[in-house]
Amino acid sequence: MILLSGVAKTFRGRDGGEVQALTGIDLRVAPGEFVAIVGASGCGKSTLLRLVAGLVPVTLGRIEVDGSLVADPRADTAMVFQAPTLLPWADVLRNVTFPLRLMGRATRDTEDGARALLAKAGLAGFETKLPRELSGGMQQRVAICRALLQQPRVLLMDEPFGALDALTREEMSLELLRIWGETGAAVLFVTHSISEAVLLADRVVVMSPRPGRIADIVPVELPRPRDFAQEAHPAFHAAAQRIRATIYQRGAAHAA
Repeated sequence: MILLSGVAKTFRGRDGGEVQALTGIDLRVAPGEFVAIVGASGCGKSTLLRLVAGLVPVTLGRIEVDGSLVADPRADTAMVFQAPTLLPWADVLRNVTFPLRLMGRATRDTEDGARALLAKAGLAGFETKLPRELSGGMQQRVAICRALLQQPRVLLMDEPFGALDALTREEMSLELLRIWGETGAAVLFVTHSISEAVLLADRVVVMSPRPGRIADIVPVELPRPRDFAQEAHPAFHAAAQRIRATIYQRGAAHAA
């Protein structure tokens, strides 16, 4: 579904020099697979998502989605950011339908589909509310519904729960698992939380410090459906310990 081959990304720095954000990234994500990406700040996690989304071009290598080269944003790929980025003057329903209306893909069924997604996300009855009338968790649910309404085959999520309080973050994690299970999209999910990555993902990609490389890919051998009770499962601890060991070893080597 998603294929990255020899991907590297270099940016031009403010001083005119070059900053290498990523190098030698090889990764394959299967249809319907949930892959989390973890690593220290500045290792290129968010850059990697933006490359897959077609928001910025690769410097070297190639990225394919469903066998087609990614050169620009694609209609079958949606992205959710850490901040909900909702239109403050538009109500919830118009925020959810905005991307399809902007792309000229809205149909007579678009509004019904938006209402159905909002209901699944526990937001039935909030269609006419403005973003400022919602909690942070509710705003992020709207952002996720907005992405899912596009019926993406690829869902990219850049620390979507990072700004939420701990309880809301846990609630949203379980809600995401439920919605993902119904859509079958391939997911790339960036997070700083190792526990969150293990709970959600089929595999966890561990990235090393800049220039970002894949240091390890850790399979998560937990049965689905999942909940927080599985944090006591031996497979949860094994995956989390392997991820931590890789991050700390690579971080120490980078510092040295």
